[in-house]
Amino acid sequence: MVQLVAFCRSLRVSPLVVALALCSAAIVASVTPASAKSHHGMRHHAYLRHVHHQVRRHFAYRHYRHRRHLARLSRWDAGVAQMRGRGLASANASLPSSTFSGGMAATSGGFGSSSLVSEARRYLGGNPTGRGSLWCARFMNMVLQHEGYHGTGSDMASSFARYGQRVSGPEVGAIAVMGRRGGGHVGIITGVDAQGNPIMISGNNGNRVREAPVSRGRIYAYVMPTS
Repeated sequence: MVQLVAFCRSLRVSPLVVALALCSAAIVASVTPASAKSHHGMRHHAYLRHVHHQVRRHFAYRHYRHRRHLARLSRWDAGVAQMRGRGLASANASLPSSTFSGGMAATSGGFGSSSLVSEARRYLGGNPTGRGSLWCARFMNMVLQHEGYHGTGSDMASSFARYGQRVSGPEVGAIAVMGRRGGGHVGIITGVDAQGNPIMISGNNGNRVREAPVSRGRIYAYVMPTS
């Protein structure tokens, strides 16, 4: 019993978990007749080993999830810090898309793919593809082609997750791939708002080209065009 308490404390188990473990062990001991204790001794030790194993698995899993969460935050913070270091994110980025102008792209300081932002902004409020549905990837390929890049040639937003070169966070001019109900979505990063969410220009956003913040948790890939 003392060994079980010491083991649980070494793993920083909550008092409730320790109490439950002790209670379970006490119940096993109390319902076992004295004459049968030697017979059930091995079963009792097996039970304690089982408790040790379950506690280890529980906290190993929690530690694994915590490390993954910290890694995601680290990658995100690195991307935002990189943008802010280049002067690409500001309080003005939280303004509605109707207040943006093509001049914002100039704040990139000549950053490679920022020309995509200027090209995409030409179509704000419209639908240059002529399609009635599922045209965000078509719009993305069109903008890339106009700027001299080869796109994916696919109407699937997810095709851009395997395109170009992966980057760790939201850089201006990066292509962002995200999930949404009924499929995926793709657009071009133009900044970060005051809440730390990326701002993106995309087609088929309300059946038109829009520039608006999106939840950062929905984006699963950032890529830069390379050819």
